[in-house]
Amino acid sequence: MKKIVCGMVVASVVLCGCDGLRFAPREEQKQNAYLHWRGSALAADLAAREQTSAQLRGLTGLAAEQSRAFVADYGLPAQLPAAESAEAILNGCGAEAAKTATEQSLERPDVWQVADGAMEFGLALAGLMGGVYGARAVKFLREARKKAKALKRVVEEKGD
Repeated sequence: MKKIVCGMVVASVVLCGCDGLRFAPREEQKQNAYLHWRGSALAADLAAREQTSAQLRGLTGLAAEQSRAFVADYGLPAQLPAAESAEAILNGCGAEAAKTATEQSLERPDVWQVADGAMEFGLALAGLMGGVYGARAVKFLREARKKAKALKRVVEEKGD
């Protein structure tokens, strides 16, 4: 059983890596995605109304369509920011939302939190399995969790 659990953990880290982990989008990131979509749509409308070049109209239209995917991925913010006109976006919180969203997007989950979460998940699965193998898996995972916490303390002390 230990080999199976260890194999699953190692395989998931090897296949997925820690770089693919990200936090769920925060409210500021959702607002930024929404403002980007609205700004792109307004730019596409303006380019069409002012009869700019076909290339500029095409690019702004494509940007508006692509930014819809960001909103679909992140979700709508709880409260929609003012974005009915270009002036509202430019004079409102558009620049601040972009800055905050960029900073938040660069954050990565703490490796220790991810490992602890994986062990919690393993404990839950082992509890569902029940029986002898489930009890063995719980015992193994509790011991592994205790060792991981001790390793974290050692690493933090060496870093200071």
